[in-house]
Amino acid sequence: MIRSVVVFLFLCNAYFAFAQYSVSGKILDNEGNPLIGANIIIENSDIGTTSGIDGDFSIRGLDEGNCILKVSYVGFETFRHEFYLSHDHHIDLSLKRSSVLGEEVIIRATRAESTIPVAYTNVTEEDLDLLNFGQDLPYLLSMSPSLVTTSDAGTGIGYTGFRIRGTDANRINITINGIPLNDAESHGVFWVNMPDFASSLESVQIQRGVGTSTNGAGAFGATINMQTNILKQDPYAEVNSSFGSFYTIKNTLTAGTGLIRDRLSFDLRLSKINSDGYIDRGWSDLKSFFVSGGYYTEKCIMKMNIFSGKEQTYQAWYGVPSYLLDSVRTYNPAGKYTGPDGEPRYYDNETDNYQQDHYQFFFSHRLGRSLTMNAGLHYTYGRGYYEEFREDRNLEDYKLDTLVLGDTTIRSTDLIRQKWLDNDFYGVTFSLNYKHNRSDLTIGGAWNKYDGRHFGKVIWARFMSDGMKDHEWYRGTGIKTDFNVFGKYNYLLTDGLSLYLDMQFRRIEHTIDGIDDDQRDISQSHIFNFWNPKAGIFYEPNDHHDIYFMYAVANREPNRSNYTDSDPEGIQPKPERLNDIEAGYRFQYKSLIAGINFYYMYYKDQLILTGEINDVGAAIMTNVDNSTRKGMELIFEWKIIKALSWNFNTTWSESLIHDFTEYVDEYDANWNPAGQRAENLGKTNIAFSPQIIANSEIQINPLKNFSLVLTSNYVGKQYIDNTSNDDRVLDPYFTGHFKIQYSFHTKLIRNIDLHLLINNITNAKYESNAWVYSYYFNGNRQMEDGYFPQAGIHFLTGISLLF
Repeated sequence: MIRSVVVFLFLCNAYFAFAQYSVSGKILDNEGNPLIGANIIIENSDIGTTSGIDGDFSIRGLDEGNCILKVSYVGFETFRHEFYLSHDHHIDLSLKRSSVLGEEVIIRATRAESTIPVAYTNVTEEDLDLLNFGQDLPYLLSMSPSLVTTSDAGTGIGYTGFRIRGTDANRINITINGIPLNDAESHGVFWVNMPDFASSLESVQIQRGVGTSTNGAGAFGATINMQTNILKQDPYAEVNSSFGSFYTIKNTLTAGTGLIRDRLSFDLRLSKINSDGYIDRGWSDLKSFFVSGGYYTEKCIMKMNIFSGKEQTYQAWYGVPSYLLDSVRTYNPAGKYTGPDGEPRYYDNETDNYQQDHYQFFFSHRLGRSLTMNAGLHYTYGRGYYEEFREDRNLEDYKLDTLVLGDTTIRSTDLIRQKWLDNDFYGVTFSLNYKHNRSDLTIGGAWNKYDGRHFGKVIWARFMSDGMKDHEWYRGTGIKTDFNVFGKYNYLLTDGLSLYLDMQFRRIEHTIDGIDDDQRDISQSHIFNFWNPKAGIFYEPNDHHDIYFMYAVANREPNRSNYTDSDPEGIQPKPERLNDIEAGYRFQYKSLIAGINFYYMYYKDQLILTGEINDVGAAIMTNVDNSTRKGMELIFEWKIIKALSWNFNTTWSESLIHDFTEYVDEYDANWNPAGQRAENLGKTNIAFSPQIIANSEIQINPLKNFSLVLTSNYVGKQYIDNTSNDDRVLDPYFTGHFKIQYSFHTKLIRNIDLHLLINNITNAKYESNAWVYSYYFNGNRQMEDGYFPQAGIHFLTGISLLF
């Protein structure tokens, strides 16, 4: 690793030696006051800087040629200056107040700006559009550093997931326009409930590590902040259609009025996605819409978003047993039962069904030259179930009486059951931003409440006993209130040197009542008060280099299943705590940008699977005393020539539990439980934490409006459990993807885009996720598992018409 860093720094400094031209100047407002912290970039590149204490800026080391300077500042019109750069160029400019308040104020409280000492990646609307053929958002973000994706159905459509730095999604804070998206009970985000949401996004920011304070769940691996579509000045309509392998079809219609009479704007999106999936019966039927309306003045924004997603997917979450991977990679055991003829059959409605409706209302107001406030109201209604056919189930487990028919006593039956979740989530978010001279202060917070109902129905049974149709066998509730306030202060000490302080207080009240599906009483209550401090320093000695350091603390409460699965007579789960240290360096010069980030994440009481079980034999998560993640992230962007660019990032990491004890179930020769065997394994690797992740993208533009893009992803070996046992691993895999895009226009159609995306061009056979259960039977160690194979070579092609 040290050698790689030395080579990296040498290349940067070698490249720096070929200096050419500079662009410099001063940024003022229309009253002649300097604007401190204005964003200045060279358009169509990531080269940029911010204005200093006197509004001064300088960008050096630029090549000769056409250049577009873009300057932006909250509350002012964006300035573009196009010129031919053949010598050092100096410009002093005065920004005009915007006629409408910019929508960046809505997300300002949760975003990191260029001088905040956080490791982050910004993904633009254009970046998302290049890959948006219907796959879920995790796959559109797959080029981000330290991110690994997975798909149950093997194609990126349906149930998908991701990890960042090895951290699973229920430890990643996700917001939409500053409003929490994580499920309050599970802490997870289910992208299948939001099909084609990328078509309504303006930008995404991924902050790795704890990041800055935000609303919602604790950030233990990363935060993802999404901003939906912002105001478009002109009317538009766009049709996107694509189709491809596994009978995948996506159709999207978007339209907007533009700004009506300088005040009103309305936008609409309708989407429909269908796919059979790579896995047998792993099909998806997905529908969604997004409607937005806004009222804009120079000092005020009032905006309402309504969006909804409805999904039906055949269950593909069981995986393929390892012994079938070489022969039947698409095998899906979901819904399997034995027919009257003794042959295996599959229940055709073994499906997951869910709908989620979101309502968001925002009010933003500029209270003065330096002060802006923002408030949001939100309500989410979710409801749905998954349906399963189950053979030979005990009647008493479903609160059904034993049935006596003549001389026959019936204690079990085949049945079809549904497990339901019906929930409401609502609340308010708020923020106040003061930006003046050297100071940038944000005070914000949120109050949110979740009300969830969990219940199960038996909708059919071969022997229904005393039950009726839709017989209910369990019901439980979950009420959770989450309140937080935070303050962020960024102070420009001198030109290029800024100090950052961030403090958050979070209070959680969580009450669980009722019985679970195994008839256990799960009633309990918990209250938590967390302080999450963060502090850092950012130093930019000149326009080529910047350095930052950040120390942050995050706390996270156990989720619902951590509590409901725990043994009521045993040790109860405790909250987790993370201390995160981040240090980075970024270099930019001419058409080269390179960055390196080091991180050390120390966990106290991280909840993991150890093999321990509860009072009814189900696996539980247990707090481990000490665990760590440490690593280095390298980012490299180089526009080699006008028609050729290369983006590359890689992560080297080590994730360890420092003292791990494994618990393994034991059964005798008659399959009677015989307790658990404990074995201390000492230091082990944390599951699903590859030591190497690498992504590469090469783009060639041989002709105007014609591009060829080759992307590749490498993920190193991952352990499936926390034992570091080489018999339970996901092998390393390398995949390549090829994309062709051609754009043109006609008199009637503003722009026509033709796309072709070929995924996994090397036809690699690999698995991106798995589960494993090992046990001792009659003294011998045995194992059951399920792997999730991903599709071989497959394609998606499409057309986009913009009117």
